[in-house]
Amino acid sequence: MLSVTSSAPFPAPPAAFNMAAHVFAQSDRLHDKPALILAGRDRPNATLSFRELAHQVRSAASGLLEQATPGDHVLLQLGNSTHFPIFFLGAIAAGLVPVVVSAQLTAPELAQVRQTVTPKLTIGQAEADRMSTTFGKRAAMNFALGDPDRPAYIVFTSGTSGTPRAVVHAHRAIWARQMMWQDWYGLREDDRVMHAGAFNWTYTLGTGLMDPWSIGATALIPTPQTDLSDFPAILAQQDVTIFAAAPGVYRRILRADFPRLPQLRHGLSAGEKLADDYRADWEAKTGTTIHEAFGMSECSTFISGSPGRPAPPGTSGFPQRGRQIAIIADGSPVQRGTPGTIAVHRTDPGLMLGYLGAPDETAAKYQGDWFLTGDIGIMDDAGAITYAGRADDMMNAGGYRVSPIEVEAALVAYPPISEAAACAVQVRTGTFIIAAFYVATDVIDEEALRSHMHKRLAGYKQPRLYIGKDMLPRGANNKLLRRVLRTQWEAENGQT
Repeated sequence: MLSVTSSAPFPAPPAAFNMAAHVFAQSDRLHDKPALILAGRDRPNATLSFRELAHQVRSAASGLLEQATPGDHVLLQLGNSTHFPIFFLGAIAAGLVPVVVSAQLTAPELAQVRQTVTPKLTIGQAEADRMSTTFGKRAAMNFALGDPDRPAYIVFTSGTSGTPRAVVHAHRAIWARQMMWQDWYGLREDDRVMHAGAFNWTYTLGTGLMDPWSIGATALIPTPQTDLSDFPAILAQQDVTIFAAAPGVYRRILRADFPRLPQLRHGLSAGEKLADDYRADWEAKTGTTIHEAFGMSECSTFISGSPGRPAPPGTSGFPQRGRQIAIIADGSPVQRGTPGTIAVHRTDPGLMLGYLGAPDETAAKYQGDWFLTGDIGIMDDAGAITYAGRADDMMNAGGYRVSPIEVEAALVAYPPISEAAACAVQVRTGTFIIAAFYVATDVIDEEALRSHMHKRLAGYKQPRLYIGKDMLPRGANNKLLRRVLRTQWEAENGQT
């Protein structure tokens, strides 16, 4: 049997469509039900009802159209506050294209983003504070309906070239997320969903905000500066029913004591592989399971376990019903049980439109009708897929995809360093950090090197380990062998 899914394709969205309109389809019916709660332990909570949130989004749309034209890019560099979803969805409601970036980006990184996307507007915290004071004075515009295939928003992911790529998603991306509701979340209207991540991450943006609102559930986000040790208490205080986080967050919050959580149904995990001991510890402390999902910025999650169809042990779960997924080698699906590249059919409504300004790189991701993820998997006879590693050297530390080339470029910009290699190394079971290996012409002052890196890279991209070497391993074609460095370091430090 070939490694191809057999479920029918997901139905197409309406011909006249707007992502923000879909997200708030329940708002008129739900009125004063809490839509968004920014919750903190022993801190006042900020709450917006469905009525209030939808009104502010549509008012923001009116305000944004005073400064931009439909189709323009609007750069958003906002942290976890109510401003983020209001301006993100407000831009989409108006037919503008928000560009989502981390609030941690340095000035050089932000300059590179601007050069790539040429935004008409840039909205940081100060601009959002100023503009939000006039929301009540503006008429709430109607949602701008149009072709579901037109651009809706842009997120960044690091490509194998080392240059962060702008991923353009269509309005139909939100329509495709309905396949996750039952085949990953087990999502219901009466749920209270709490996500631990930053709003600019697509995992948080979709799972933590837009999907709950689309079905009429309440979304809870921790207030800024919330300590991870406070999460168990917040889960209890807020009667959270579904908790979502990256594996690294689970690892850290599991150090804390847990109260009884009678309302919690289960946890969700994505961003990197969840270690078995984290899963077991969570189950012991909460009495609930964690359902894991596999995906990428270009298509969000499309393989998962769920309450109704748990992933068999050792697997990432099943392709969500409605997805057309295959395991590809040499351009064709392989027999089940044979490793190959995990691929998504080009007709998947959640698949990106492409990389902004990079048509050749976009085209290179396809073989015939299949979009190749660059990840290796094996499909069993039941259709479950086991993730078998990356097909390239991309790093995944703390839930973020980071290109080694981007880190290496910052390293060799430090004058004493002549060669550099970056890779994610396992420091304990299921926990990976970025390590920098370098060859230097002089003694390295590590604190000065860390300061240099801090000025050039966002915090999640910075190495946690710096290791000097006499030489770096290379193959016959002079290609840097990062995996050799990783294997050697793990063997020397007892991680084999």
